[in-house]
Amino acid sequence: MASTFTSMFDQFERRAELHPDVTCLSFQDRAWSWGQMRNRILKAAGALDAMGVKAGDRIAFIDKNHAACLELTLAASLIGASHVVVNFRLSLEELSHVLSDSDAKLLITGHEFLPQIRGIQDQLPALKRVLVLGGENDEYEAVVEGAPPLAKRHQAEPDDCFLQLYTSGTTGWPKGALLTQKSMSAHNETVRNAYAMDEAAVNLVAMPLFHVGGTSWALAGMAAGARTVLVREVNAAHVLDRISQEQATHAFFVPAVIQMLLAEENVVADTASLRVIGYGGSPMPAPLMERILNTLDTPLYSVYGMTEMSGVFCVLGPDEHRDPKRKYLHASAGRAVPGVEVRVVDPSTREDVPTGDVGEFWLRSGQAMSGYWHQPEASEAAFVDGWLRTGDAGRLDDDGYLFIEDRVKDMVISGGENIYPAEVERVLVEHPAVEEVAIIGIPHQKWGETIHAVVTTKDGQSTSERELIDYCRERLAHYKCPTGISFVLALPKNPTGKLLKRKLREDYGGLVPHVS
Repeated sequence: MASTFTSMFDQFERRAELHPDVTCLSFQDRAWSWGQMRNRILKAAGALDAMGVKAGDRIAFIDKNHAACLELTLAASLIGASHVVVNFRLSLEELSHVLSDSDAKLLITGHEFLPQIRGIQDQLPALKRVLVLGGENDEYEAVVEGAPPLAKRHQAEPDDCFLQLYTSGTTGWPKGALLTQKSMSAHNETVRNAYAMDEAAVNLVAMPLFHVGGTSWALAGMAAGARTVLVREVNAAHVLDRISQEQATHAFFVPAVIQMLLAEENVVADTASLRVIGYGGSPMPAPLMERILNTLDTPLYSVYGMTEMSGVFCVLGPDEHRDPKRKYLHASAGRAVPGVEVRVVDPSTREDVPTGDVGEFWLRSGQAMSGYWHQPEASEAAFVDGWLRTGDAGRLDDDGYLFIEDRVKDMVISGGENIYPAEVERVLVEHPAVEEVAIIGIPHQKWGETIHAVVTTKDGQSTSERELIDYCRERLAHYKCPTGISFVLALPKNPTGKLLKRKLREDYGGLVPHVS
């Protein structure tokens, strides 16, 4: 049977052939038609070829959102190279690690990040050239404008790495997930079907392109023929202005951004054109959910996704959000999209657990990454007989809805009982004096591990270790309750705001439990 595989650029080029003069992308004060974007991508690919980029090479990009990032992702694929989009919020040490690990021979950097790059360039032996983007001396634009279109394209294969995005690294150094032509194409199909993305859509892209919630969301819209509106960085008033001015129909945000938008006076009028608001990336607080439902009429879609799955693989749709009889589903991540299989597995026995019991989510889908760059052991551990281990713990109900409980790696085993920290955290954060809380396991001579809480308090509020432990014991089984509390001014987090429990375990792992 003949292959039906269509490369990511072929999907883009099909739109350019159908609608060469229709606007494809708007960014800041510029706009490009499909035909113009196609020509720019071919010229960018020609420039990469002239600079010696070959099939299998990596090129890296570091900047806030910019149209060049999207065109480079597609241009690199025409040579058979992979695009590494780097988190500009990383510390210098993390940035050095990611760029070194990627083996990128070419780096395109926004002019405002050039001093950081110069400071670590001697630590990057594979890096042969740095091109500055933007500013008074826009080297990238000059190179692309002066380059001939690529003469000979790489013949893309389904398993070619198309995009290399680094995971957030909450448990160690970030790892480069290898997203392939096949996995990204499968994700395009998911987004098109899940959100009715089509040629009439106007897709706002405001999340950082170094996340799948940015690049994958943008590329899926392009593959569907939607017009893309790219926002450089999140400013609530500016985002609402772009939605209103461009009459955007689709948008994806993290909950914190939605909260910022709701604080704006004209949020209802400015978002009137939206047919889809997708949200994900972090839990949606119940009070914020109620506020959204009471303020906006826009259909809401909860997204459960991950870098290793090229983006979204589970969706809770607008009907579930608005049905008062199924309000409990607000705590759900939704149901797996077509093309994604889900198992809930006991991480110790690797056997499926009964419906309703907590285990680790395993996934099988064409959207899955091919592995981690330079990490053969981590790649092997991530897959079991073709199933991707998510590392997320949760349960599946009789109707196929997924409920995320915690990360498997954060599970604490005390006296043979499995304790998921999120359950304890949900209780403690309801105490009126508690601002944030993180639960970790610390060694216990008798029970192996015991629960320890690290807490920040709200301004002007105070509490005590005894009060919080008693508060938990009124609401949880005794074995789930903390045997100690540490009060801190702030919890350690990485540049994307994710909690670093690894750091907490290092800091508090030597404590001796003292509350019986």
